This record gives sequence, C-alpha cells and structure tokens, in this order.
Amino acid sequence: MPLDFTAIDFETANSSNASACAVGLVRVRGGHIVDQAGWLIRPPAGHDVFFELNVRIHGIQAEDVAHAAGWSEQLADLVAFTGDDVLVAHNAGFDMAVIKRACDATGDDFPAYRYACSLQVARKVYRLDSYRLPFVAAEAGFADFLHHNATADALACAHVMIDAAQRVGAGSIDELAAAVGVRVSQLAAADAPAVSFAVA
Repeated sequence: MPLDFTAIDFETANSSNASACAVGLVRVRGGHIVDQAGWLIRPPAGHDVFFELNVRIHGIQAEDVAHAAGWSEQLADLVAFTGDDVLVAHNAGFDMAVIKRACDATGDDFPAYRYACSLQVARKVYRLDSYRLPFVAAEAGFADFLHHNATADALACAHVMIDAAQRVGAGSIDELAAAVGVRVSQLAAADAPAVSFAVA
C-alpha cells in the first residue's frame, strides 16, 4: 500500500470544538505532497464568538469570516478533498472532535474517517525536548512555517508523517502505525465511543 493520506488542521474561534473558523488540507500520494487547500469557515451559530485568546493564537477575527461559507456549506468541499483517505493531524483528537462537534451543531452527518496522530507518531520516532508541531516539523526537515495557519500546520504535519515513515521504512499509514506502536482510530457517531484499533 502506498503512503497516501490527507493531513488536516483546524483553527477554532473559541474553546468550543464546534467553532471551526479555518481548515487546512494537504494531500499526500506515494509519500509526496501533491495538493493543498485551505479556507476560512464561518463557525456554526451558537459557537461563533471569537475569544481574544484564540484570536491572539491564529489572528483570525469575526470580520474575517463574516462572508465565509458556513460549516454545512463547506463540508462537501472538505469531503471532496479528503475522499476516502486516512486523515492525519498533530494532536488528532482535537481535529477529529472539531469535525464531530461542528456536525453535531449543524445537524450534518460526518464521514467515518480513519485517522492517525502525528503527535503520537513523533513521540515514538523522535527524541525531542518538546513535541509541539514546530519542533517536530523542524526535526522532519520542515522549519520556519507560519504556525497556527491551518494550511501551514497541515503541511508541517504531512512532512512529519512522510519523514517518520521513511525513518522506519513504512510504506503506508497502517504500516507506520504498526511499526511504532500507535493506533489508527475511526470517527464514530456522537452517541457511540470512538473506535480504535491496532493495525498489523
């Protein structure tokens, strides 16, 4: 199986996981980055207040998303980009929660994505003082990117997974997960626990 996946990163307007205000997506085929996309999102009603802390982190303000597509409007674009790919994200539990909670807030169905976490992989592959994305990405040879820009963060995450796979000789996300001893999980319905499974 080739090293195919989509790296994803969300920024949020506030402490609610449903408050997605930006997404970045990077497509990898055969261990090479082949496409990327990113856009602003108008957070769902009731989750659309921008906290000062969040604005300080990513620089996105309410007026920036005033004319952006809402979650329901852009979900099809997200799904079209990702297809059936395994998703990867740095601290993937957060980004998968954004998908679930934003869909819960809007009443949309979410795809049952399989996903892996580059933070978990990095802790197994690298020996670093910090496993924050900028430090891990630098170890993977991708430094000086605009941290907390969703597309830049997704690009950094993609580089980490490609580098980690090369270091352990893995040809796919499943092989990488098995080689380093992490799980590939799957998004489950809101009323069911998330599904996690080891890969052989």
